[in-house]
Amino acid sequence: MSGYDTVFRASRAITTDGERACEVGVLGGRIAAVEPLGAGLGGTRTVEFGDQAVLLPGLVDTHVHVNDPGRDEWEGFETATLAAAAGGVTTIIDMPLNSLPPTVDVPSLAAKRAAANGRIHVDVGFWGGAIPGNLGELAELHGAGVFGFKCFLLHSGVDEFPPLEPDGLEHAMRTVRSLGAQLIVHAEDAGTIEAAPDAHGVHYGDFLRSRPPEAEDRAIERVLDTAARTGARVHILHLSSSDSLARIARARADGVEVTVETCPHYLTFTGEQIADGATQFKCCPPIREAGNRDRLWEGLADGLIDCVVTDHSPCTPELKRLDTGDFGLAWGGISGLQLGLAAVWTQARERGHALADVVRWMSAAPAAQAGLRRKGAIEVGRDADLAVFAPEEEFLVRAERLRHRNPVSAYDGRTLRGVVRGTWLRGTEVDGVTAAGTMLIREG
Repeated sequence: MSGYDTVFRASRAITTDGERACEVGVLGGRIAAVEPLGAGLGGTRTVEFGDQAVLLPGLVDTHVHVNDPGRDEWEGFETATLAAAAGGVTTIIDMPLNSLPPTVDVPSLAAKRAAANGRIHVDVGFWGGAIPGNLGELAELHGAGVFGFKCFLLHSGVDEFPPLEPDGLEHAMRTVRSLGAQLIVHAEDAGTIEAAPDAHGVHYGDFLRSRPPEAEDRAIERVLDTAARTGARVHILHLSSSDSLARIARARADGVEVTVETCPHYLTFTGEQIADGATQFKCCPPIREAGNRDRLWEGLADGLIDCVVTDHSPCTPELKRLDTGDFGLAWGGISGLQLGLAAVWTQARERGHALADVVRWMSAAPAAQAGLRRKGAIEVGRDADLAVFAPEEEFLVRAERLRHRNPVSAYDGRTLRGVVRGTWLRGTEVDGVTAAGTMLIREG
């Protein structure tokens, strides 16, 4: 019962057995024991928490745009991982686009890893990209350890990461199935959006009409039909349209291997609340109406939506066009990496959900979706990635105080509940100075 490197004693902890009082013994960076509080585990160092704080497994955010190398003025590995740690996130998986070059072959993956080397404060993995012309590169990328492959079905916002046409989507699915990999999809239908009114001006309602829910629904139906035909494992990114939930349920009942994520901003904000010119709220797919938000929460409660991740997609203030407030010209993306846990907990608590539910959505489920078997739980054998969270404390968000590179946030001026008091990576507290994160490769 002794000889641990560190022992955490918590009167409240979220473990695989639910919320309990426990002692967690850490040895060599992994959880070696989880015992009832009072068991008397001994270690070189002991860390104790009162009943106002809860010990959580570190969150796993599988949807983060770091943009480094090439666009690190938008965000970079150091600022992104510091923001993650400040928000209780101990693992991120970086998206393959918005960096230069995008992660679409092994040399570009090497460039990513070189940019991250010595600069990361949490663990970082990488998605690969599936674009026209690179499907022959996927096997080598898979062998190099990416966690799967992302594609778009419409223009991604950057020319160097073009979308897949229907034939390319099917080819990509057949390829990833042969590799035992997964395809993660930004599902909006290009034709539907081309037929919709153009995005322009300062009125959020006009922007919302330019990205109708039918665009998501048709694209998701195409993804599910193609997955059923090919047997591929697919993941629907940043679900915004609740209208697709019934179609997803039918696909699962028919044996399609599909997982689904949504994001804190879709669970927090509503289109009716967004003021003219407030382009910090622009993202694609968009934040929709209050009724849609309520149905997304129902989808989470029912298990149709598996996980909640941030889709942290930052840019410089200039690209948000805050000076003109023109939704048609502004970059689409929400900066929320540091605030995801507090944002989701604030809403979840009001809707009667327990903190254990939030941990499942934001730690266990994304870890499982990405195949991170050592992450996502306080359990013997897992990495000792932990966060200490004060669920009853409130704070006022000030964008300029966040660890993100640029002071732009849709949450600016909003009061959130839940404060991260500390974050530990493999049993060592993240101090904001020592870049102790490691680069992850896909297990197996």
